[in-house]
Amino acid sequence: MPSGDAQRTWFPEMIVRLRSEWHEGISIPALIGLRDELDQTLHRIRAGRNIQTPIITCRRCGKTGHAAQPRVSVRALILAVARFGIASKDQTRALEKAWAEYRKQQRLDLEGKVRPREPGNCPH
Repeated sequence: MPSGDAQRTWFPEMIVRLRSEWHEGISIPALIGLRDELDQTLHRIRAGRNIQTPIITCRRCGKTGHAAQPRVSVRALILAVARFGIASKDQTRALEKAWAEYRKQQRLDLEGKVRPREPGNCPH
């Protein structure tokens, strides 16, 4: 595994896909769909290359194990568009505001899914 892959979220093939699918004026539902596809691609890449997450200790319960798999959130996708020079900072700022408003109105989580109830315990 190349150095840094354990922490990497944006692999070159994902950036190519983002460049090809992105267009100015993309709707929020289309953005969520693109996020879903890129997140699935991320998990396929990590599984195919056997990239493991680092070992950590949970601050809440003290259990030691692998960290959670990285995920692509809608906001991360929006920021990546600016980071990789696909859209201007002004375009991404406007889209980020539109996403925040849409997320609030629709009661969505960071990934564009209906927000689940708050968990009371550690997930493990």
